[in-house]
Amino acid sequence: MEQVQTGGLRTGSGFLTSTLHVIQEIIGCRVRRDPPNSTERYTRWINQLTPEQLLTQVFTSNGPTVIMPTWFCSRAWFSHVGPFNEGGQGVPEDLLFFYEHLRKGGGVIRVDQSLLLYRHHPQAATHCVLETTIWTHRVRFLEEQALPRWAAFTIWNAGKQGRRLYRSLTAGSQRKVVAFCDVDENKIRKGFYCHEDSQDLTGGAFEDNLRSLHLQEGQDFLHFS
Repeated sequence: MEQVQTGGLRTGSGFLTSTLHVIQEIIGCRVRRDPPNSTERYTRWINQLTPEQLLTQVFTSNGPTVIMPTWFCSRAWFSHVGPFNEGGQGVPEDLLFFYEHLRKGGGVIRVDQSLLLYRHHPQAATHCVLETTIWTHRVRFLEEQALPRWAAFTIWNAGKQGRRLYRSLTAGSQRKVVAFCDVDENKIRKGFYCHEDSQDLTGGAFEDNLRSLHLQEGQDFLHFS
């Protein structure tokens, strides 16, 4: 591990002492999109996550909570986590590295300045990665890192995506599911649910409902969609 030396005041004295600690964070920053109106919801998400959400929202379909082109980390930590998966086209190498980084206890920090112009174009390599591939890795990571600490849980999506998540879980995780629920009154009234694969599509009603229940993100609930 790479070590850095920092100064600190010793209790009861007036001189500096040295403290050694290991750098094990990925550091990123906010971004600006080009064209400016491309992937608006994703750009808003990546730029507005709180420091706590940089770790609690790692299970969503958006991927790493700081985007890979902005990453900095120590070379020693990079070597400890392991190299990028160079399996070629269709491999989500940034997501796999990010997950392994978190498995090994790494942290995530974002510099709250827009220091990168992030271009969006149809030929981007990210479009070569199948959604089913990413889904498989996400479910595996969810079952490894989050579900073991819950004796039971509810899937807050009574539609297609919620049922898909349930079917993707192992038998042990399926037995922990005690209910499916939904918060969209219009969809419930219609008797069917057409999934829209994004957050922030209820005009803030879903988030308001969570706040009214006084639930703590990362402890009582996690975002997966």
